[in-house]
Amino acid sequence: MREGGHHPEEAAPHGTRPDLAANRGFYDALWSASHVVAPERFNTWPLLSALAAAAATRLEIGPGLHPRLPIAGTHFVDISEPALSRLRAREGLTTLGEITALPFPDRSFDLVCAFDIVEHVADDRRAFHELERVARDGAKFVFSVPLDPARFNAFDALVGHVRRYDPDELLSVLGEHDFALEQSAAFGMQPRSHWLLDFAVWGLTQRRVQAMRWYNRVLLPLGLRLQSRLAWSPGLIDVTKVDELLLVCRRVERRALVAQRRETA
Repeated sequence: MREGGHHPEEAAPHGTRPDLAANRGFYDALWSASHVVAPERFNTWPLLSALAAAAATRLEIGPGLHPRLPIAGTHFVDISEPALSRLRAREGLTTLGEITALPFPDRSFDLVCAFDIVEHVADDRRAFHELERVARDGAKFVFSVPLDPARFNAFDALVGHVRRYDPDELLSVLGEHDFALEQSAAFGMQPRSHWLLDFAVWGLTQRRVQAMRWYNRVLLPLGLRLQSRLAWSPGLIDVTKVDELLLVCRRVERRALVAQRRETA
């Protein structure tokens, strides 16, 4: 954790896991002052609407009030009840829970999404294990993460990030959990300006109500309007100047894995 950052453990009440407690407090406050943004407004919609149409069962983890999958008929898991209640009102299938203990049987979903989630979890291997467990053979897994541990800053800590990912480490984690990377793209609406990030940290710590009002009424609509079309590339893109990465993976079929492991044994 860099100097000036806020470690999640400092906000955790006794008996509550630090990363979960810090995230829940921040996002309950954020979503209580927000409204649902329709998934059609995000630049992920062209991809995800097509994947959703081909998926019999869908799961999105930690959407808050910014779901990327079609709301009606999609299962949503989040730690924030204020967010879930509003998704439920739009026919989403909602469950209060977390990514490290998904309340679903093995092989439940054809499409799983988790945008800006795994970097919030201290035990990310457990999170990936759960994602692997609930995904059916051949299921698509779409997720995003911030990159480069050296860029970890006070804003990361404020919003509850535990880490930023090294690309090679991320690919290793995916391989350990039988996810094959198919394509990727640069992602995210976070401003590049360090001054703006520092100002956001100041506002959210010193003037939270006003800052969240500005975010919901000005910054988010502006960010949505300025989104660029996602530029997809097979495999891993050049991440030299990429702050956040969006990945599309496929859950490798278990039979193929067994055969492959027998051949290499």
